[in-house]
Amino acid sequence: MVYYAISVIRFPCASSLYKSQSTRFHGDRRTSSGLSFLLKKEPFSRNIFAGKSSYEFDSSNLTVTASEKILIPDGQIDGSSSSTDQLETPGTILEESQVLTDAESLMMDDKIVENEVKRESVPLHETVNIGKSGSKPRFIPPPGSGQRIYDIDPRLTGFRQHLDYRYAQYKRLREVIDKYEGGLDEFSRGYEKFGFSRSETGITYREWAPGATWAALIGDFNNWNPNADVMTRNEFGVWEIFLPNNADGSSPIPHGSRVKIRMDTPSGIKDSIPAWIKFSVQAPGEIPYSGIYYDPPEEEKYVFKHPQPKRPKSLRIYESHVGMSSTEPVINTYANFRDDVLPRIKKLGYNAVQIMAIQEHSYYASFGYHVTNFFAPSSRFGTPDDLKSLIDKAHELGLLVLMDIVHSHASNNTLDGLNMFDGTDAHYFHSGPRGHHWMWDSRLFNYGSWEVLRLLLSNARWWLDEYKFDGFRFDGVTSMMYTHHGLQVAFTGNYNEYFGFATDVDAVVYLMLVNDMIHGLFPEAVTIGEDVSGMPTFCIPVKDGGVGFDYRLQMAIADKWIEILQKRDEDWKMGDIAHTLTNRRWLEKCVAYAESHDQALVGDKTIAFWLMDKDMYDFMALERPSTPLIDRGIALHKMIRLITMGLGGEGYLNFMGNEFGHPEWIDFPRGDQHLPSGKFIPGNNNSYDKCRRRFDLGDAEYLRYHGMQEFDQGMQHLEEAYGFMTSEHQYISRKDEGDRIIVFERGNLVFVFNFHWTSSYSDYRVGCLKPGKYKIVLDSDDPLFGGFGRLNHNAEYFSSEGWYDNRPRSFMVYTPSRTAVVYALVEDKVEPLDLSNRFF
Repeated sequence: MVYYAISVIRFPCASSLYKSQSTRFHGDRRTSSGLSFLLKKEPFSRNIFAGKSSYEFDSSNLTVTASEKILIPDGQIDGSSSSTDQLETPGTILEESQVLTDAESLMMDDKIVENEVKRESVPLHETVNIGKSGSKPRFIPPPGSGQRIYDIDPRLTGFRQHLDYRYAQYKRLREVIDKYEGGLDEFSRGYEKFGFSRSETGITYREWAPGATWAALIGDFNNWNPNADVMTRNEFGVWEIFLPNNADGSSPIPHGSRVKIRMDTPSGIKDSIPAWIKFSVQAPGEIPYSGIYYDPPEEEKYVFKHPQPKRPKSLRIYESHVGMSSTEPVINTYANFRDDVLPRIKKLGYNAVQIMAIQEHSYYASFGYHVTNFFAPSSRFGTPDDLKSLIDKAHELGLLVLMDIVHSHASNNTLDGLNMFDGTDAHYFHSGPRGHHWMWDSRLFNYGSWEVLRLLLSNARWWLDEYKFDGFRFDGVTSMMYTHHGLQVAFTGNYNEYFGFATDVDAVVYLMLVNDMIHGLFPEAVTIGEDVSGMPTFCIPVKDGGVGFDYRLQMAIADKWIEILQKRDEDWKMGDIAHTLTNRRWLEKCVAYAESHDQALVGDKTIAFWLMDKDMYDFMALERPSTPLIDRGIALHKMIRLITMGLGGEGYLNFMGNEFGHPEWIDFPRGDQHLPSGKFIPGNNNSYDKCRRRFDLGDAEYLRYHGMQEFDQGMQHLEEAYGFMTSEHQYISRKDEGDRIIVFERGNLVFVFNFHWTSSYSDYRVGCLKPGKYKIVLDSDDPLFGGFGRLNHNAEYFSSEGWYDNRPRSFMVYTPSRTAVVYALVEDKVEPLDLSNRFF
């Protein structure tokens, strides 16, 4: 096995990654190929810091400075009960005429808040300035009036008391944070105080664990001796120890050392990985992970070389997973993704890459959604500096890098994660049933807890500051915003479903805070929320009364395509397709997608598999005759993607490999399972064969996958050239159920879709807005894209005056069956798309 090393940690290269036996643990994790490390015993010499806690509280010194912090360890933000508890009656839906009453009685009293904060809080004494010399100061604007939402949507006035209450909660939180934490900027830098912080004189380690009665820092650096470095606890449940430098001035904890905190808790003695750990690895053959003190020498730290790109007007997102991005059945690395996959994404024409499974998750098959270590990048793929190198390379290519961040829940793993961290059920999470997600088998955060707010806000800030991510796709937002988590609830669009007792106001206010923090400190950053409910105001700025996301992930579109694909061609409804694609809220931007990673997982089906099924294994070679199923599948695969991009939103997303109709599903390596019920679930012999992406199929010019990939590239470059997704002009002029035709305008482009399975139409008139000459700029029937070449791309189409399909002008076209053709106004002065530059 070949290794590259940092200090005492050694990492295997991708070609030699081993496969471990998968062992089920706590219902949400298995062992998987981890990063092996060697232990090195280091001599250590220092005094144990056992003096008075540095969290000194001075009631006479409550001025707001950058050095102050507060801590409310056990109670809610108002020191009494959760604001959500005050609003919540699970399962209750208000009638149309009902609104929340007496909102003022629900709001926190300023004096109560101030008294409770003074009683339960304590400032941290250190001041840390992370700003770079000469950099522009970061500024989070104060809250606005929160009233513009009623001008945007007058229907919201019927729910004014709920929405005004929500905004009042947000404003008062901002006021308390400003008064006692030095502002949201300072509050969101909790990683500078908690966990390990290095100074010129040594290392300070702090941990909030109010349930523990005794704690000690243990690890390689002190031979795991629990009596060597006993921590002190202040009255607010914060444990602390200071380790002075060694006599020679070296760090008391060597870079790469394994570390844990041992605590005596109500659940017994337990060793936990520090909650704010920056790196965590799994040794070969071991089940638990180990926290790693990661602080390489300055000369080994990666230094960013390229500026972050400006936010593009329209987002074209390539959703990806580093581990399964190799063509080989292995866990791929950050370095290989940087060198092999990023250039592919750029060549395809996407302008953003969204990376899944970055936050450390001990169970590989959770797809990264059962997070155990929130501040640590997954060690399966390499080191933190390798990830920085990947992001820097993407920036060099002009690609935004979005992180799939999980703040909606956490792994229930008690060995490696936050669950029962200090031996109590209600540490970072709600206690009892409310703190458990019965479907996801995970823990649910208590967003009304001060320290949960600090942890999650700081977590979002950490990835933007330290790793230069360009934004986030927030996972599972629907689950956060409702006490029923959106489970077994059919959202109909009735506003009572959004603004009733089932709304988790604490969670919504947290989302407002995190969006406010991100957009204030990182103005170019992008936030996308995964919401299936259609929550009104979701993508309206916080200052106007909204939740503050830039985009909503338009999940209904993928569900609609799955529904349609199960019907006969004769039963497809053009009006239904157009309605689903355009059914979004005014001024609230959406990211549209025909399919994401969800549809690629084993147990589900991709669009390509719905269309072509097992024929994909035998009839995708050009040297072999095609079949009617393959011809239909390739044609509709292209049409579905283009109409989704053309009508579905202001952004577009594709999961890696789906651009060429990847023939295999995703199946993580797993062993056989014997459930407590006695049910046996067979595994796949811990195989990585289905946990990879066969990019070689899309690149092979002798396979029909290649034409599908070329078409996806054509779509992306067409949008780059014409910017049609963000054009203010969009008009659907025809939804013909008999002809199976959809015609619409987006910008200066005219899109013509013929979904008929046999009928082609000559001299077919289509409406248009602007006069002039039109030419074909994208044609799904082009032989380059696996089509039949039935259109002449040199033909010119001249508009004629006169109203047609409610348009002032029109022109005549030939529209072959099962084709999508895009016509551009030549006077647009945008160069037609050059398709001569083929992908590979």
